[in-house]
Amino acid sequence: MQFSEQWLRAYVNPEWTTERLAHELTMAGLEVEETRSVAPPFSGVVVGRVVSFEPHPNADRLRVCQVQTSADSAALSTIVCGAPNVEIGMLAACALPGARLPGGVEIGTAKMRGVQSDGMLCSARELGLSEDQSGLIHLPGDLAIGADLRQALQLDDQVFVLKLTPNRPDCLGLVGVAREVAALSGAALKPPHWQPVAASITDTLPVKVLAPDLCGRFSGRVIRGVNARAATPAWMKQHLERAGQRSISALVDISNFVMLELSRPSHVFDLDKIHGGLQVRWANPGEKLELLNGQTIELAQDIGVISDEQQVESLAGIMGGQSTAVSLDTTNIYLEAAFWWPTAIAGRARRFNFSTDAGHRFERGVDASTTVEHMEYLTALIIGICGGQAGPLTDVVTGLPARPEVAMRVARAQKVIGQAISAQEMLGCFERLSIVASLEADKVIVQPPAYRFDLQIEEDLIEEVARLWGFDKLPQRPPLASAAMLPSPEAVQPVMKIKTQLAGRDYQEVINYSFVERKLNEQLGGRDPVAVLNPIASQMDVMRSNLLPGLILNLQTNLARKASRVRIFEVGKVFTRMPELASGPLVVKGVAQPLRLGVLAFGSAQADQWGVGSRRVDFYDLKGDLEALLGEGALSFAPINHPALHPGRSAEVRGASGAVGWIGELHPALVQALDLAAAPIVAEVDMAWLQALALPQVRPLSAYPPVQRDVALVVDQAVPAGDLLTKMQQIIADNPTLSFVTNIRLFDEYRGKGLENKEKSLAFRFWMQDTQRTLDDVTVADAVSRLVNELTTAFGARLRI
Repeated sequence: MQFSEQWLRAYVNPEWTTERLAHELTMAGLEVEETRSVAPPFSGVVVGRVVSFEPHPNADRLRVCQVQTSADSAALSTIVCGAPNVEIGMLAACALPGARLPGGVEIGTAKMRGVQSDGMLCSARELGLSEDQSGLIHLPGDLAIGADLRQALQLDDQVFVLKLTPNRPDCLGLVGVAREVAALSGAALKPPHWQPVAASITDTLPVKVLAPDLCGRFSGRVIRGVNARAATPAWMKQHLERAGQRSISALVDISNFVMLELSRPSHVFDLDKIHGGLQVRWANPGEKLELLNGQTIELAQDIGVISDEQQVESLAGIMGGQSTAVSLDTTNIYLEAAFWWPTAIAGRARRFNFSTDAGHRFERGVDASTTVEHMEYLTALIIGICGGQAGPLTDVVTGLPARPEVAMRVARAQKVIGQAISAQEMLGCFERLSIVASLEADKVIVQPPAYRFDLQIEEDLIEEVARLWGFDKLPQRPPLASAAMLPSPEAVQPVMKIKTQLAGRDYQEVINYSFVERKLNEQLGGRDPVAVLNPIASQMDVMRSNLLPGLILNLQTNLARKASRVRIFEVGKVFTRMPELASGPLVVKGVAQPLRLGVLAFGSAQADQWGVGSRRVDFYDLKGDLEALLGEGALSFAPINHPALHPGRSAEVRGASGAVGWIGELHPALVQALDLAAAPIVAEVDMAWLQALALPQVRPLSAYPPVQRDVALVVDQAVPAGDLLTKMQQIIADNPTLSFVTNIRLFDEYRGKGLENKEKSLAFRFWMQDTQRTLDDVTVADAVSRLVNELTTAFGARLRI
């Protein structure tokens, strides 16, 4: 919600500074996200009138202008100007000698190609008002010549941007915000007033509401003989522009103005383009509609529409159709204001990848009781600006939202707020909001107004009391409950410790939405994702099946900002279907939500430095980072066929209990589809497994020397080295007589001369050390021989000679 401070102060004008006003609104729950000046600082610029001009004697594109810059019509200034749109009699922004423009530019007297220029005629861009530099600003003709431009155009005004929560649609109109300010400050509220417009013709348009679950109230009026080419008043254009709306035409501007002022969306139809009467109904499957934005959409049966006897004319509560759009040649119109049920509007516009101000308001709730009053206001503005004759107002009511009374226990409110606020003070809070409230025994009974959809339960009323009484008045007190120290199991590694370890390995943590785009989720290995019933955006329509979509989007964002090295991780839940899963306190039936760790590395393996040459990060770099989290030997890896990973550069991550994740290089086809310069290395591991730690075992230090032996084994190329290591570790664990074999590592792989085409040589180093004796050569040789024999039996391995 965006508006100018001066527009707000036209309805309520407390003796507060801009800063105080922004603070009070924020503390009352209407967060002021931003305040900014309408125009940057400048001085010495006045309203000037071009009296005459002639071509510059020494330059084809320059003109020598005589400009009146004060009330004295005889006092003229000579100003050289190169703007193509300069006209005799026009009012323009004139910077006099000594003026300071945005950016610190100071205007003085100067010679321009031999002609002295006493100032400068300014464009909007030179004054920082817009990016338009096509010519001079054409000022309204009713401004006083010589007046300071900042005062004449009210350029010291401030623009407020509110970040409203979805439960406060009443504040999507300026009068709603003014109502809040009046309640907070005690200043008088001055809402707009208008007189009902008497019908001067008898014309009406038949309307049938065939879907009462779509539309609860439909008010309309025929107005004939309007002048659609009439100019929008300057004051209205200014309000619209400072609220972020572009002026289009008088009829459209009036509709937009009332929407911003009263939170009342409306629509203007070209009456001559409507065939017969109107029907308010649900769409028929396959129907199509060309919208005002030029988009043609195919409608579904849960989309509300307004149609005539031949075709669909409007997307109900969201956007009008092109076929009945008003133009500058329109002379007869049908004006509509309705109440659409929020559930019938919510999410419909997002299906078609756009949003509208009208849909934004209707899906949150619009006052159903004032459609007729606001229709009178719209009629008065249209006839006052565009002329015309109005017919009788028609009003079809099929059902309005019930507004039952809500009770609030005084004692309960005092307990929740933590302050002994009296019942009379609570009543005063509602009276300041112009909400009917009464005290019955120990309860405050409130009748919610039609525009307050958020007042439904006792907690809503308590919130109103607290924010009107003042959140900033609440004392800051420590909690009174005793804090019990909870045990920290030694066998469970804290999530923060894992994050700290990754940060120590040069990764940065990211936090992404759990909502992702279905297409991207499926591209990256997600199958049968959990759909979001009412997505906040079209590209967030499913729950993520893994953490990869968010990490890839993070990578794309960083690459677009010229980052060449990206190392990120995320700890978050993923969502997969599990029909057999029963519901519980923290469990949704049929949906598993395991906590996972996702890691992505892109670019060089190390930051640029003089001591190490540049090398692109690879599979083994990320594999080493994962192994560092748990220590050597806790992980094993096996080939995997993952749809998002390179078929020859990916692996399944395994723990003692089985598969716990995957790691690999992104698939080349995805690298191309996602327009990445190179393939990132990615991994995802189950956090529950990462957190599980084996308790440390006490082992005595040996006083005897260690022994090392190197053994090269020849095996088939298809045999993974990890399988050999796992097998040897299993043999040692099962045989106590080999307990002195403390470590085994692979230190070389060879393929080539001396071996068969499908063979490879793997060189292992054995560390052996006993705590009771010095190992002799016979014992060492026997241990190595037993291990080699087992590998020969299991894998067909032979010693390389």
